[in-house]
Amino acid sequence: MILNRLFKRRVEEQPEIQEGLKKTRRGIFADITALFDRSAIDEELYEDLEALLIQADLGVDTTLELVEALREDVRRERITDPARAREFLRDEMVKLLENATRNRKVKIYQRGVPFVTLVVGVNGTGKTTTIAKLANFHKSRNRNVMLVAGDTFRAAAIDQLKIWGERLNVPVIAHAQEADPGAVVFDGMQAAHARNVDILIVDTAGRLHTKFNLMEELAKIRRIMQKTVPNAPQEVLLVIDATTGQNGLVQAKKFAESAGITDIAIAKLDGTARGGIAFAISRELGIPISYIGTGEKATDFAEFNHEAFVDALFFEGDE
Repeated sequence: MILNRLFKRRVEEQPEIQEGLKKTRRGIFADITALFDRSAIDEELYEDLEALLIQADLGVDTTLELVEALREDVRRERITDPARAREFLRDEMVKLLENATRNRKVKIYQRGVPFVTLVVGVNGTGKTTTIAKLANFHKSRNRNVMLVAGDTFRAAAIDQLKIWGERLNVPVIAHAQEADPGAVVFDGMQAAHARNVDILIVDTAGRLHTKFNLMEELAKIRRIMQKTVPNAPQEVLLVIDATTGQNGLVQAKKFAESAGITDIAIAKLDGTARGGIAFAISRELGIPISYIGTGEKATDFAEFNHEAFVDALFFEGDE
């Protein structure tokens, strides 16, 4: 089938996305694909599609917009073949995710000049593991990486980051629990400058602050960073847990209002039978989704590609 060959080509370019979305593809999206195995396009198809998209965590507003766009495509193109309608559904889903890549800034990495990533997110989202995966991602591209344990409120966060640092052979700057995060960041920036580090990844406390306190804390950290690197942080990365569904979107909105988020990483995509939160984030926030976590290993991590993501939802690699 021509459509499957098209999907196959794209997902084979990023096999980690295909593997990470296996549960989503074999769960709800298998049901969505099956909706189009009928002889005609009828109202029942649209109603069932709405229900499944909402179940897939796209949210009500995003779902209604997507289904209405499909209805319009069918009317405009005079489509009668349900299989052809499925192709248009795929195209509309790609359009929805274009917001997640259109505003992505080009990242410029220079040898010996720290590119600083400030990582934020609620406890339990997979933030520390995502930091480790991002560190491994940069190391695999021959960049010199250092981590900063800026979440000083939880001893477990410091210890976990140190363990990952040992596994990846990446240095970790850390103080004792309850130390001033600003002091840890200061030491991290000084060390990165002295050691000609290319990538400095800074963890932060995983708490939902009030807007004022969050802004104050991050503003302080930014000022400390900018004493060493004037344009730091070049990346403010919000980690969202895909398994939390629409709650993840609520968290994203709160952080976006306060933290100056530039990029989003969606973690734990391998642990959910849904994954539609990506579409809701793209529509509601327009903040670039730059990375996705697709498993538990440090290598289970990929740059986000909106077309490969959508195609992996529909195409099973062994077909």
